Amino acid sequence: MSANFSWKKPLTNLSLVSVGAITALFGAHLVPSSIAMPSQQPIAQLPSTLSVNTGTNTNFIATAVEKTGSAVVRIDSTRTLSSRYTQSGRRVARGTGSGFIIKSNGFILTNAHVVDGADTVKVTLKDGRSFTGRVLGADRATDVAVVQIQANNLPAVSIGNSDQLKPGEWAIAIGNPLGLDNTVTVGIISGTGRSSRALGTRDRSVGFIQTDAAINPGNSGGPLLNQSGQVIGINTAIIQGAQGLGFAIPINQAQQIATQLIAQAG
Repeated sequence: MSANFSWKKPLTNLSLVSVGAITALFGAHLVPSSIAMPSQQPIAQLPSTLSVNTGTNTNFIATAVEKTGSAVVRIDSTRTLSSRYTQSGRRVARGTGSGFIIKSNGFILTNAHVVDGADTVKVTLKDGRSFTGRVLGADRATDVAVVQIQANNLPAVSIGNSDQLKPGEWAIAIGNPLGLDNTVTVGIISGTGRSSRALGTRDRSVGFIQTDAAINPGNSGGPLLNQSGQVIGINTAIIQGAQGLGFAIPINQAQQIATQLIAQAG
C-alpha cells in the first residue's frame, strides 16, 4: 500500500497491507504459509455477565458466531489488466474478500479495495447460494463499498456502537482468509481511534479500531464483532511482519458512508 493509503502497496516504513482481494488483484504480499509456534499470550477471562452454570451455554463466541455468521459472505472478483506477457496484451486477475449483509434485501458492506476496478463480482452466501453482485458505490478514502445482490429475506447483521468501544473488550472476526470460508478468530480490542497518521498514512479521515484477533488476506470486508455478535467494525488491514496488529474501520463511520453510497446510487 502506498503512503497515501491507497490499499495497494506495502508502506515503506510500517508495511501496512490491506487484507482482501487486493492481495490477488494488485499483488500485495500474502502472509507466509509456513507454520510457526506463536508466542504465549495471556488468556482473557470470560465476561462476568455470563453464567458458569453447566446447564447454560457459556460459549459466547459460538453464540455470537451463530447469530451473525449466516450474514457473512464471500466476494470473488475479477479484473482485466494490461500485460506485455500475453498475446492479447491483457490478463485476468482474480481475488477473494469478505463482506456482510446489512439489509435483508441484498445490500452488502465490504471494503472498497475488495471490489475496486472489478469487472465481475460474485457473492456466495454461507448456505452455498451464489449471486452476481453490483457495486453500488465505493469510497476509496475510507475504504468502504456497498454491493447489492438480487435477493430478499436474507439474514442481516445486527449493528453495534463503535463509539462506545473500550480497550480490553472482546473482538471476534469472521471472514474468508486465504480462501478458508467462514473462519472465526477471537481476540480483544487493543485500541481505538488509531489515526491514519499513526499508521504512517496521509489520509486522516478514519480512526481505526486496533485488534489482535487474527486477520489475514481474504478477511478484508468481513465483520469485527463484539461479544454479543453485533458488528463493530470492518476488518481492513494488518501491519505486515507484526503479530496481532490488525485494524478495522469503525462501523458507525462505515454505516454513514454506506448510507450515502446507497442514496447516491438511487
